[in-house]
Amino acid sequence: MLQSALEVHDLDIDGQQVTTTTITRLEYHATVHDIPIDERPRERLQKHGAEALSTAELLAIILRTGTTRDNVIEMANKLVIKYGGLSGLMSAEFHELCTEYGLGLAKAAQLKAALELGKRLSLLEPEMKIQLKSADEAARLVRLDMMYLDHEEMHILVLDTKNHLVERVKLYKGTVYSSVTRSSEIFRTAIIRNCPHIIVCHNHPSGDPTPSPEDIDFTRQLIKGADLLDIELLDHLIIGNPRYVSLKERLHW
Repeated sequence: MLQSALEVHDLDIDGQQVTTTTITRLEYHATVHDIPIDERPRERLQKHGAEALSTAELLAIILRTGTTRDNVIEMANKLVIKYGGLSGLMSAEFHELCTEYGLGLAKAAQLKAALELGKRLSLLEPEMKIQLKSADEAARLVRLDMMYLDHEEMHILVLDTKNHLVERVKLYKGTVYSSVTRSSEIFRTAIIRNCPHIIVCHNHPSGDPTPSPEDIDFTRQLIKGADLLDIELLDHLIIGNPRYVSLKERLHW
């Protein structure tokens, strides 16, 4: 609550006394404690489950307290709007979040930790699958790690004869085609692990997974390299946000 104030000033203007009055209006700022108990985020979670809460309400529980300017729900809602939802918050730099009014080091760390736990939890189910039977399953395995990146990365999924995931290798960070990409680097782990199948994945930071001419030329080179090494290139996935493209479906090899 802002305090009201009344100030009176006497001025002498050309020999005449003039009185001015300054009034600060009384303004009331609602806090979470002003919300009916049954409507508060923590109590609603206990009664109805986490799935019943909005993203802002869930964030409010993590952040715990607001500021003199905004209660914690208002603060969380402003963060969701400013960053465009959880995807924006996940891709935001830690120190950028620290500069937000009311966050600071501790709350920014809590927020980043919660988002990372959510990402890791979402990766458990795909990684526990015994086989990767489709492009969709392979894309689900890598998309959360790759779709929010602001730079390019290339990941190789190495599979055994029954398409069991044996190893996941991150080869490049930066611009994929800025390095000399040799087939031996792409297929090295498959050769060492004696695995006959691989899936190549790389992301487009723009979010648009439409293949570029370089993507298509690179894929055709990989197909030739795979044939020489007797390794099957099952697919080359381009990860966008939120879509992906299967170059096997595009090029029909």
